[in-house]
Amino acid sequence: MKDLPAIEIKGLTKAYGHVQALRGVNLEVKRGEILGFLGPNGAGKTTTLRCLLDLIRPQSGSMRVLGIDPARDPVAVRSRVGYLPGELSLESNLTVRGALRYFNDLRGRRNDWGYVHRLADRLDLDLDIPIKNLSKGNKQKAGLLQALMHRPELLLLDEPTSGLDPLMQQEVYRLLREAQGHGATVFFSSHVISEVEAIADRVAIIRQGVIVEEAEPRRLISMSLRRFRVRFRERVNLEALAGLEGVTLKGEEGGVKATLQVEGEVDALIKALAAYPVVDLQSEHLSLEDVFLAYYTDDPKEEKENAGRV
Repeated sequence: MKDLPAIEIKGLTKAYGHVQALRGVNLEVKRGEILGFLGPNGAGKTTTLRCLLDLIRPQSGSMRVLGIDPARDPVAVRSRVGYLPGELSLESNLTVRGALRYFNDLRGRRNDWGYVHRLADRLDLDLDIPIKNLSKGNKQKAGLLQALMHRPELLLLDEPTSGLDPLMQQEVYRLLREAQGHGATVFFSSHVISEVEAIADRVAIIRQGVIVEEAEPRRLISMSLRRFRVRFRERVNLEALAGLEGVTLKGEEGGVKATLQVEGEVDALIKALAAYPVVDLQSEHLSLEDVFLAYYTDDPKEEKENAGRV
């Protein structure tokens, strides 16, 4: 059993009416790894996670979670998994402690409450506050705590750092690495490239219900896109800039303003600009959606429809 993948998905399809959410997902997650499930909103990340727990049923395909078919024995799967849904719903009148006791009862009262309190301290979460009085960020902490508290073999986390400040995000990353160090497998979804870069051993990229690439995080660095808006003191010839490796001229105004898109490192462009009379320079990281449009759009109609967002 230890040689089996933690998660094995073959040909998974799922439709909501006329909307095809999953179009044949194939994915394997090794035991003991942290895999980032990366994709824009609406790509099929949440649907995949819900299928793995038999919270929804796919139209076709097969799944194994810790060697178990979740459709045949969902209770066995859920007892060994820590799950954080994207939209966590807890009984509002319970305190955090009361909600955790409820989950502990469902799991056969296996909690080490000393460990629970240490987790709460690290997440800076008061267990005696009613759920209804929690901020969005603290509700997210409560969700993370219930997923981690029974030391599960597998963590399925849907956007685990949503609503958390940067310092708390870093603490969550440490907790997930520690869980991995104790033998757990972590499968988490995200639409933030930097988050996946920070913690994942491997990345699976999903787009429109299909896995389009599996890669190590360093591959994402070469996929990064930046846009530079440059204003010059006088009219310049932009051909030399547009001819640099990885640089694309996306727009210009009379040779005195230019919009340049850079794939990967920006060193060559910055050095080249030093030779020009630059008055102003603005830069921005493009969104994950823009990255997907740049790298994975193969439908000209779709590219045209989304061009306004690039």
